[in-house]
Amino acid sequence: MSDRRIYVAGTCDTKGAELRYVRDLIAARGLVAVVVDVSTAADGDGGDIPPGEVARYHPDGPQAVFTGDRGRSIAAMAVAFDHYLRARDDVAGVIGLGGSGGTALVAPAMQALPVGVPKLLVSTVASGNVAPYVGASDIAMMYSVTDLAGLNRISRTVLANAAHAIAGMAQTRLKISAGDKDAIGITMFGVTTQCVNRLVSRLEVRHDCLVFHATGTGGQSMEKLVDSGMLTGVLDVTTTEVADLLMGGIMACSRDRFGAIARTGIPYVGSCGAVDMVNFAALDTVPAHYRDRNLLAHNPQITLMRTTADENAQIGRWIGERLNLCDGPVRFLLPLGGVSLLDAPGQVFHDPEADAALFASLEQTVRQTDRRRLVRVPAAINDDAFADALLDHFHDIMGDA
Repeated sequence: MSDRRIYVAGTCDTKGAELRYVRDLIAARGLVAVVVDVSTAADGDGGDIPPGEVARYHPDGPQAVFTGDRGRSIAAMAVAFDHYLRARDDVAGVIGLGGSGGTALVAPAMQALPVGVPKLLVSTVASGNVAPYVGASDIAMMYSVTDLAGLNRISRTVLANAAHAIAGMAQTRLKISAGDKDAIGITMFGVTTQCVNRLVSRLEVRHDCLVFHATGTGGQSMEKLVDSGMLTGVLDVTTTEVADLLMGGIMACSRDRFGAIARTGIPYVGSCGAVDMVNFAALDTVPAHYRDRNLLAHNPQITLMRTTADENAQIGRWIGERLNLCDGPVRFLLPLGGVSLLDAPGQVFHDPEADAALFASLEQTVRQTDRRRLVRVPAAINDDAFADALLDHFHDIMGDA
């Protein structure tokens, strides 16, 4: 730890006292801490690292940051801080303090750090929707309770807790070793759990199985680890996030879904798990134009909508076009007996016509080669036979014995 330090980030022109208070509390724990001033004034001098030093890391130089236009300057400083932090090789942890603007400024750089590096963001907006700030990373957020506008009995207490928390994270950071096992990513939804459980039970002897819940950020988190080189293979059983993206659901992936697979060429076995459904919140939140559809109240907070044949054709084309960008070994398996627990015969979402449209669309779109193949499997996704087919193809492209 002696050659590493905790970066305390924020705008010293408005939060200088708070930032220095946190720095000094961390230092009192025997750690090295420095204040990084990400103010948008070129002559700022309230931090150990002045804003001019951070601004030098903007791809277009400091003049791109110090523009005189507050909105543009904040956006540019966020880019500069991202590049600045990526260039450091001594990061023991990062703690940021801010209101809505400061939080938006600091968060992207923290998101870019590898999973496992301690990250804590004390913010006035931490009691609301924090998804834009956390993204697919492991940022911890703490609500400041009072505004960060000076030190008082409340802010001192909250900031002290935050300072001690980041110090504790850095001092006791766990070094995980899976022995000789490599890590693989697997995507799951409640309606594909049986399939994934069988995969994990068969693979965990040889692989460290990281299962991601396909809730939008789940897929993003998995692909973040792929981009970071932390996974050696992917079993993307559950691509339901694509249905939400295209139909306006609340668990949508980003437009970059499958992007990490294409960029890295990682061995990939996938399927169209749970694309028979789009997720909405409570029943009264379902958009009016969907109200006459096949809807299922999964629980009081989540309503599922069955996708139609036309929508499945669209989903197949979107996935197929993304798979065509992947030059690594790719196998995409089609469960002809149903794509989820609810799509099985006798279940509420069973719709062979919609499934056929999905499979046909994929087959028409995917440019198959020796390395990129679609595989039709005469089984439902939760049948043992389908899990075994996934395993066979995964072992094949991974070179497993």
